[in-house]
Amino acid sequence: MNVNQGVAIAASFELKPGRFPDLSPNDLYRHLAISAIQQWGIKPSDVGGLLTVPSGQGVGEIDIYTHEKFGAELGLTPSFSETLNAGGASFAIMVNRAASAIRSGLTDSVLCLGAGKFTKPASGGAEVMARMISEPDFEVGYGPFIPALYALIASRFMTERGATSEDLARVAVSARQWALRNPRALMHSKGAITIEDVLESRMIAEPFHYLDCSVPCDGGGAILVTTADKARDMVTQPAYLLGYGEAHSHNSLSAAGDRLIDTLAIRTGDEAFRQAGLGRDELDMAMLYDAFSATPLILLENLGLCDEGRSGAFVHSGAIDPGGSLPVNTNGGLMSFGHTGESSGMSLIVEAARQVMGQAGDNQLDKARTALVHVYGGMMYEHATMILGQSL
Repeated sequence: MNVNQGVAIAASFELKPGRFPDLSPNDLYRHLAISAIQQWGIKPSDVGGLLTVPSGQGVGEIDIYTHEKFGAELGLTPSFSETLNAGGASFAIMVNRAASAIRSGLTDSVLCLGAGKFTKPASGGAEVMARMISEPDFEVGYGPFIPALYALIASRFMTERGATSEDLARVAVSARQWALRNPRALMHSKGAITIEDVLESRMIAEPFHYLDCSVPCDGGGAILVTTADKARDMVTQPAYLLGYGEAHSHNSLSAAGDRLIDTLAIRTGDEAFRQAGLGRDELDMAMLYDAFSATPLILLENLGLCDEGRSGAFVHSGAIDPGGSLPVNTNGGLMSFGHTGESSGMSLIVEAARQVMGQAGDNQLDKARTALVHVYGGMMYEHATMILGQSL
């Protein structure tokens, strides 16, 4: 029997990404939580568990007691409550923790929240974040910053797998195509881009040009994870949790070893597909954490969604575009929907759930029976893969 049977995402909510200069990190969290509960029409007593990430990470004001503050403010008395942090991987991990609590009978519903404010790189936020995820003795002294760290991974991938700058640029082109279909995306009104546009944009950290990078912004999202029965009472088509895999390894690039491009996504993907009882050819869409244009290429190969060394050809074929054989990042991803600070992993889950539930609006796919979400934390240190579906 599928270990995840009986668990589903019953509702989702998302703030439109942008800038909220008048709201502190905690204010933004509060706005998200209240808005979600009001839209869903539920009462505090309907929430049996609460999971959050620390507020303020993107601006250097980290609050590790986020769950306590907002649980109290919302009038919740949950059976369990926790602030957890595994970077972008946190939100898939939340779904799994919620599923475990539901399967054990601890509760029948868990509210999962993530809101983030992402300072502009020039304001010093990038340096603070780089220090958080870098080895203090062997990396911090050299002045690391996020694009340069990702550039090291991308350079290794390009050398070993033969990927080119044009391949990376094609990922950015696809992300923008999806954003043009999605009115909620930050880059919806910015127009289409070409490979040439990407390559002609200014260099940030070789091989990344400006348009190879995700777009820092503020935002947030929420989901309600419940029993399948409760989900069916709330919505006609829930997004059922079919499979899940999670793995953690090194905590710095200098300790990555062979996992720099052969990441733990290999392991988590295999486990998620095993639990779901699905083959790769049964997948209708994928949401892949795309902080930079190289990461979807790496993940496509690691997750077995294309052959090793063939991710470049795969994206050039149009496979991940609107109308392609495997739509990827249908909301525009972090690169064109927006990189909403510490909540960006939640935006991928919200989009996958909405597609499966038939609630994605203007960018709804014709076929979204199954959806894979892969998120990671740190510099691809912590990995989680989940598969959602329209039926158990």
